[in-house]
Amino acid sequence: MSTAAPNANLRIALVAAAIAIGMVGLAYASVPLYRIFCQVTGFGGTTQKAEMLPSAAQVRAAHGRQIKVRFDGNVRGLPWQFSPAAPVTVKIGEQNIIFYKAVNQSAASTTGSATFNVSPDSAGKYFSKIQCFCFNEQTLAAGQTADMPVVFFVDPAILDDPDARDIDEITLSYTFYPVAEPSRPPAIRATGEQQIQAKVS
Repeated sequence: MSTAAPNANLRIALVAAAIAIGMVGLAYASVPLYRIFCQVTGFGGTTQKAEMLPSAAQVRAAHGRQIKVRFDGNVRGLPWQFSPAAPVTVKIGEQNIIFYKAVNQSAASTTGSATFNVSPDSAGKYFSKIQCFCFNEQTLAAGQTADMPVVFFVDPAILDDPDARDIDEITLSYTFYPVAEPSRPPAIRATGEQQIQAKVS
């Protein structure tokens, strides 16, 4: 009996297994790659993380143009009450700070992580956050209330985009989801939250 057929079948099986493993790996890799793509392009209303404010010249070029910003807060699977800040009208290019309010309504410490987006989608790449509770997991002790800051500005470059320059209202939305296995001990996260409060106060 020839060994050619068994060898051919073995090669086919190995190729099929390699393809299956590759597809699984691609599925896992696609999540962070998609997140990076959204952060760079603002796709799907993804906001930007900024290291610095626009220059004084860029702010002057905006000629005091204002835009209204609304806030939305949601919770999925967490025993929290999560309330957004009241709407504000801000000058394009200027730094602003608002606070969301979170209350752990359970009798146990719980940890959440927030996803976010901006609508309309075309405004996402111009909504820049300098500091935000959404950058880290947040842990609330039983019954704890926390004010969660967002420091942001609307990039003056929005006025140079024909698809976005006429936007007069932006909505920033967050949704908190439970974190089953927090990446850091609660005490360290609590210290980090205190540092955020000190930095933006």
